[in-house]
Amino acid sequence: MNKALVLGASGATGRLLVKLLLNKGVQVIALVRKEGSLANIIDSNGRLDIVEAEISTMQDQELAQLLAGCTSVFSCLGHNVSFKGIYGHPRRLVTDAVAKVARAMELVQSDHPIKMVLMNTTGNSNRDIPEKPPFSQRLVVALLRLILPPHVDNEQAADFLRVQVGQDHHKLEWVAVRPDGLIDEEQVSDYEIHTSPIRNPIFDAGQTSRINVANFMSELSLDTDLWNTWKGQMPVIYNRTQV
Repeated sequence: MNKALVLGASGATGRLLVKLLLNKGVQVIALVRKEGSLANIIDSNGRLDIVEAEISTMQDQELAQLLAGCTSVFSCLGHNVSFKGIYGHPRRLVTDAVAKVARAMELVQSDHPIKMVLMNTTGNSNRDIPEKPPFSQRLVVALLRLILPPHVDNEQAADFLRVQVGQDHHKLEWVAVRPDGLIDEEQVSDYEIHTSPIRNPIFDAGQTSRINVANFMSELSLDTDLWNTWKGQMPVIYNRTQV
């Protein structure tokens, strides 16, 4: 049976991801700050294990125990949209979590690398290609780096995977999924995946429903061909009707 650890499981996208994984028969370990935050998720088959903990304060060995036996790990972590969430600590929430997963995997006995799927953003360019956004976008992004710590965190988290983990890590494979403007929808709809943004995320953003992001992330972990297509890359996802 596929087994997954979901970081940020109580967030807007994380909750949807947990539900989709359970519906697809995956055994899920959901890491949340408060156990009651997933109280309304139906788990009729006993495949959901809710762990109340702060990823930022967990020891590597504790995380390794959760990762043992997992085939995939998802990060839907993000900063709360509040003054404290944006400018308070930990400012490197996502980056530190990704680095902690990489360290913890070194402690896990496994014959196969684990698949890590990171939820990122189209405001972050893939410097492996490299992408060349228009000057107007680069200017705004440079400003965001100065005034919005969460944007820097998103960039550094993806950079850790690109540079520190790379393409040939013996314990960890990865994909960083980049949605455009996030919206809420109840059902999975048609969506498209691109290697790079086809719209300007600052001045001409498209839309991506959170449930489509969650569905793509779940499919990456379950579909070997899809994983091999995007492994080590930063695919961009749009709702098809918006392209």
